[in-house]
Amino acid sequence: MLQAMTGAIAFDTHRFVKRLTDSGFTEKQAETLAEEHVALLNTNLATKADIAAAQTDLAAVEAGLKAEIAKVEAGLKEQIAKVEAGLKAEIAKVETGLKAEIAKVEGGVETLRLETGARIAKAEAELKGEIAKAEGRLRAEIAAVKADLLKWMFGAMIAQGGLIVALVKLL
Repeated sequence: MLQAMTGAIAFDTHRFVKRLTDSGFTEKQAETLAEEHVALLNTNLATKADIAAAQTDLAAVEAGLKAEIAKVEAGLKEQIAKVEAGLKAEIAKVETGLKAEIAKVEGGVETLRLETGARIAKAEAELKGEIAKAEGRLRAEIAAVKADLLKWMFGAMIAQGGLIVALVKLL
């Protein structure tokens, strides 16, 4: 009888054939079935050498993947650095533009402040002139009223004096 001994398990073909013949198989059927089982075991079970070869292949694939990952990572870092540099340049450009706009607005505000100050000074001067004219007119009117008042008072005093003299004469 056949004795199968693979690297993974031992298969007792004699016992297998005996059990099959005891169960009603013919010896030829039992031997054929035993041979097929041995062939299946030998072709489908992995040996230590098969596993070692698979591990070697796996290690090679892992090393290749690690190298590819490192390459992709380096490429991504390079792209990130380029994007970062581009963004920094763009930010600097925007910042410069904003500073120029701020300076322009500040200049416009300063111009408006100066123009407003000049307008206020002009209006103040005009108001002072108007006030001076009004004051002059009021002084002239006061002087005229004062002169009229003095005339009337002087006339009233003369009239009173005449009345007193007339009363003194009458009495």
